[in-house]
Amino acid sequence: MAGKAAEPQVIWARPERTGRGPRPAFTRADIAAAAVRIADTGGLDAVSMRHVAAELGCGTMSLYNYVPRKEDLYELMIDAVGAEHDIREPSGDWRADMIRNAQETRGLMHRHTWVPRLMSGVYGFSPNTLRYLEHCLACLEPLDVPYSVKMELVALLNGVVTTYTANEIATAERTRAMPWSEEDENAVRIAYLGSQVATGKYPRLAAAFMADSGPIDLEAVFRRALERVLDAFDPDLR
Repeated sequence: MAGKAAEPQVIWARPERTGRGPRPAFTRADIAAAAVRIADTGGLDAVSMRHVAAELGCGTMSLYNYVPRKEDLYELMIDAVGAEHDIREPSGDWRADMIRNAQETRGLMHRHTWVPRLMSGVYGFSPNTLRYLEHCLACLEPLDVPYSVKMELVALLNGVVTTYTANEIATAERTRAMPWSEEDENAVRIAYLGSQVATGKYPRLAAAFMADSGPIDLEAVFRRALERVLDAFDPDLR
């Protein structure tokens, strides 16, 4: 059956197209770009071999000659958007460089809101993903810790960025789907929360809200989260 391999394979180790026939009509880059366009417009669930084939103007079965499995298609998509990373010469300030990388990754995920769903080590072997990881390690060159620790730092930082951004995306999507305004929704929820805290059942929450009752600066929260991850790996703070 098309798309079913007898043993595990890495698409990057395969030729661009298998099987006999005329010169390939498409490249992997063409296929990835088509899939990304579909995902950007309709979400990840809209991506299918049939939809990608229609976008390219070819038959669904012929697409399997280029991409054997849907998982391979996802890997092509992650690699395609990974090319958007701005690989700059490291500044020598590893903390500043990693914060910039994290903020850039967050921006990439907001441009392609389906990306957090595919953030997995399974898709970590593509050319652009490896290029970005090598860049992160170059940024961490001044940090005097083993490479294994540096890899943990990169993974943890990416995990924080993915989790934080996925929550932002989910909140925005929920807000767009509501039949009322975000302000009205928040007002109702804040009023309910206030009524519950006022019962005296939650003294610690009451103290927390009293200590900081103003609006939350989400950008500052994100920056602090990044800083705290980096603090954990900074030898100067131990």
